Amino acid sequence: METLKKQPFRPHFSRKLLAIPYGLFLAFFVVIPLLIIIYYAFTDDNGKFTFEYLRLFFNESGGGLKGFLTSYNFKTIMRSLFISLVSTVICLVIAYPVAYIIAKCKLKNKSVLLLMFVVPMWVNFVLRINALKELFIWLGIYNKSNTWNVVNTIIGMVYDFLPFMILPIYTTIIKIDNSYLEAARDLGSTGARAFLKITLPLSKAGIMSGVSMVFLPSMTNYVVSNYLTFRNVKIIGKLIDDYFMGDLWHDGSLIALLLLLFMFLVTWLTGGFQADEQTETRGTSLW
Repeated sequence: METLKKQPFRPHFSRKLLAIPYGLFLAFFVVIPLLIIIYYAFTDDNGKFTFEYLRLFFNESGGGLKGFLTSYNFKTIMRSLFISLVSTVICLVIAYPVAYIIAKCKLKNKSVLLLMFVVPMWVNFVLRINALKELFIWLGIYNKSNTWNVVNTIIGMVYDFLPFMILPIYTTIIKIDNSYLEAARDLGSTGARAFLKITLPLSKAGIMSGVSMVFLPSMTNYVVSNYLTFRNVKIIGKLIDDYFMGDLWHDGSLIALLLLLFMFLVTWLTGGFQADEQTETRGTSLW
């Protein structure tokens, strides 16, 4: 009988093992910090479960709903929403034509044009905001009035987040099959009608992605408002920071948790959790 040769040990490698580092990263830097925020939001100084801080948030001045609508927290939230909404709309109005022109231009190296909008992102953020601040001082509009402070904040948000609106829209438009537009022209459709019926609907995914990437961060990016308004415009991100810096972890954690829930709701309503639609999908439903 032949002696069976012992097979050498060969470790089995699975691609699933590649997910372990990412899983550990999520656990230590996402899940655990989130659990800490939830803990502080719903416990008191003795570690007992309570809704007291939630009640105080909506009843800050002790006047019920009417008091909350006139409270400092509510005014800060409304100011943040206004700045974020206006900044998002301006970014969209500027970014869509820019992304469309770059995607449809006849140049071979379209990436060069796109690079012009991406390069500022490589410069340190604080340096860019300081440069914008110096420009406002030179123009004489820095810390001029409360209205100008809000305007300066919006300009800073647009300046900071505009590339994040251009990139997803450009990526979506450039993937649209030109055969749809050719078919529309063959059927007698005008350029404007073809754009409204084909290009715009098929670029919806990019628009929603850009909106979520601008609207949500601009509510919390208090560095812009601090530098460009001499700390005279406070948004919700600064409000949370003040609570934590003042060692009021329970109040800060509660507002941070409410903001997180709001971001979740906005992302869900804008379809951020749905898979991106393929631009190669049949276009019969567009007509």
